[in-house]
Amino acid sequence: MIKKENVSHINGLLAGKPAEEVLNWFLNEFEGKVAFSTSLGAEDQVITRMISDIDRSAHIFTLDTGRLFPETYDLIDLTAKKYGLKIKIMFPDAARVESMVNTKGINLFYDSIENRKLCCHIRKIEPLKRAFEGLDAWICGLRRDQSVTRKEVQLVEWDDTNGLIKVNPLIDWTEAQVWDYIRGNHIPYNQLHDKDYPSIGCQPCTRSILPGEDIRAGRWWWENPESRECGLHKK
Repeated sequence: MIKKENVSHINGLLAGKPAEEVLNWFLNEFEGKVAFSTSLGAEDQVITRMISDIDRSAHIFTLDTGRLFPETYDLIDLTAKKYGLKIKIMFPDAARVESMVNTKGINLFYDSIENRKLCCHIRKIEPLKRAFEGLDAWICGLRRDQSVTRKEVQLVEWDDTNGLIKVNPLIDWTEAQVWDYIRGNHIPYNQLHDKDYPSIGCQPCTRSILPGEDIRAGRWWWENPESRECGLHKK
């Protein structure tokens, strides 16, 4: 059984290793017990490409909140076909969404942080927990320089909320490295990135950013920077 104590050992084992090597290690050591959670962002597209070179049967899933951009849906289809992968779609519980919007309104997230977090919980956290059933580890595309809320993120962490090991293979990558890799390997990416959307989530909660703004400034822009997480990445 995987325990919190394993994290320190794995971090030491993989410290300084290239992202491809980190992914290869997890896909082999945790075979059948690890999944990649992709939001189809630039970092996730890099990881998808790497995984396709290692094991095209790897477990990959994404969360469809029902409020995504059309460009995101197009990218899901394009990516799966280009790399010969199966990307499992996880949906929120329809009855829970229906009750929420009929009680609090279709755009409840603008009214308060509590409402926004409720929406994220129902549309993201609950389906994520279902996706984690039977797993020991999950892979995601966090980088330290993405926002103030991610400065302390480690390569391998213990996800206390879900009781899983969490691995961030691109943790030390810069934004420039991500885009150099994408362009150098002809990786498909969300066309909104070319319209000043560096971080893309649900359509009503994402806007383009101005020159000089933080790359996460377009996510839940009406809130303080310290609260701009949906709950997917709590330790």
